[in-house]
Amino acid sequence: MSATNHHEQRVLGLARKAGVVRPRDLAAQGIPREYLIRLRNRGVLQQPSRGLYVLADADLGERQSVAEACKRVQHGVVCLLSALQFHGLTTQIPHEVWLAIDVKARRPKVNYPPLRIVRFSGTALTFGTEEHVIRGVKIKVYGPAKSVADCFKYRNKIGVDVAIEALRDVWRRRRATMDELLEAAKVCRVANVMRPYLESLT
Repeated sequence: MSATNHHEQRVLGLARKAGVVRPRDLAAQGIPREYLIRLRNRGVLQQPSRGLYVLADADLGERQSVAEACKRVQHGVVCLLSALQFHGLTTQIPHEVWLAIDVKARRPKVNYPPLRIVRFSGTALTFGTEEHVIRGVKIKVYGPAKSVADCFKYRNKIGVDVAIEALRDVWRRRRATMDELLEAAKVCRVANVMRPYLESLT
């Protein structure tokens, strides 16, 4: 195998494993970044945005968008509608990836995928996070209980009906206990708002 073919196969292997490849990922492996351009020009790779490359036949669905968003904004946590969709707890189809970042963090400059940024602080930012892997990309996403509480906190933005639907789905599918929901509600300071809906579940 020629050096060219060898490098190209390594790039494709990285793309298959990680889902999203950046030039610096190649640099870490000692592969010249020109191979990204060559594979893109031949239609083997696609470049959905500057500095990001994916396989041309990759699944570019919602989870792929989440993976790309988390690779671009590594301090972000998938939240609200995107977290609900990740957990299969909503019929809503968000057109943006919802990410939570610290109140003091610089706003990300990302053209693709489209982002909806919300700012959390303290325990509200760190509580209830889970780590998952999408096509080789590590992401942080809020768990079901925290996601529901966040929806009640942001009910004026996403609609209280969406929050109620998510709460009922979480409970029906046993994705969270009452104690977990109550703790998340306290962290998000929506315990009084959620209490009547929680009581209706039991």
